[in-house]
Amino acid sequence: MGIDIDRLTGELDDRLADADAELARRFPGDRSGRQPVHTVYVPADRYTADLVPEWGSAAGRTIDEHANLFAELVGDPEVAQRVRAKLDREPIEDLRIDLEDGYGARADDVEDADTTAAARALARSQGDGTAPPFFGLRVKSLEAPTRSRGIRTLALFLDTLLDAGGTPGVVTLPKVTSVDQVEAMVHLLDGIERDLGIDGLRFEIQIETPQSILGPDGTALVARMIHAADGRCSGLHYGTYDYSAFCGIAAEFQSMAHPVADHAKLVMQAAAAGTGVRLSDGSTNVLPVGDNVRAGWHLHLELVRRSLERGYYQGWDLHPAQLPTRFAATFAFYRSGFGRAAERLRAYGERSGSATLDEPATARALADFLVRALHANAVTADEVAAATGLDTDTLTALARPGR
Repeated sequence: MGIDIDRLTGELDDRLADADAELARRFPGDRSGRQPVHTVYVPADRYTADLVPEWGSAAGRTIDEHANLFAELVGDPEVAQRVRAKLDREPIEDLRIDLEDGYGARADDVEDADTTAAARALARSQGDGTAPPFFGLRVKSLEAPTRSRGIRTLALFLDTLLDAGGTPGVVTLPKVTSVDQVEAMVHLLDGIERDLGIDGLRFEIQIETPQSILGPDGTALVARMIHAADGRCSGLHYGTYDYSAFCGIAAEFQSMAHPVADHAKLVMQAAAAGTGVRLSDGSTNVLPVGDNVRAGWHLHLELVRRSLERGYYQGWDLHPAQLPTRFAATFAFYRSGFGRAAERLRAYGERSGSATLDEPATARALADFLVRALHANAVTADEVAAATGLDTDTLTALARPGR
């Protein structure tokens, strides 16, 4: 062959070395660990060390009080049984102690006292094994009117938590309106780590304002925010009601399913793809309580399923009565798709005849679906191995290979 392939390959390797390194740094691929299926927001003054089992008991009582309705809406005894077991074992996967909108504006001495009490309660729950597997704190925003209070609360919470023997979780930064605020959050966490002698603090960016989706220059600022976080951003959380209100949507029509919500989340999804930053949908404030249990449960089941189908594998819950439908919708989603995903993945691995010709990217998506089903406790490792011929480690490596 007259073409010097080795020379040309070496020249292109040199030419693209910086681009290769930058791609690997900015888009390392999806994280391999478990993503919680929800985040529960609890105002700091209502948080106690016993909150997680109390919510589980309250959710179970709601099912008991409306057993026939729950069975009717779920429509699958196996799913209903799994929900019961989940509420007994792990009723909350991710908890956010809220000192922002759910808590409100209080006098400084009151917020200081509630912050300190919540930090000590979290440390106690971690010590006695009743804390959820994921947890954190939502502070007030870095906008000028609330900046000082947010910084003080975060510093006080972390200092108290560590002093009580607790372990820090993630910090949720709300109402982000500029890349500068993200860079400021990185600077703040750097300073706190230095002063407390710790490392590894991470934060979530809460997308609650149109400015975080579309900047004044017409660019998607959320993409720049992810990379401005210098590796500290672990998630993007959509804020249903703030975002809708900022867009001028009438209160009656504000919803996770409104077109303005879909637009924002599609931009978030594209911005986060391949970065290892995870997405969370928002919440519904239509609660299944009192005379509204049927309507609230029915709506929640539909919204959770809708989010899952669109690739938003996490959402917010605001009340114990939402836990049954959160887990029911999640289990049903994965169990209903399990057989088809496993069959296609086995056919791909065996290169056997199949009605669907799947490419490597689709095989990764099939494997990721099964990994998420495992993490959600919707299926067992034995079920997956029997259906696909793959063990959990092999499946995870296929689902999330990194770059």
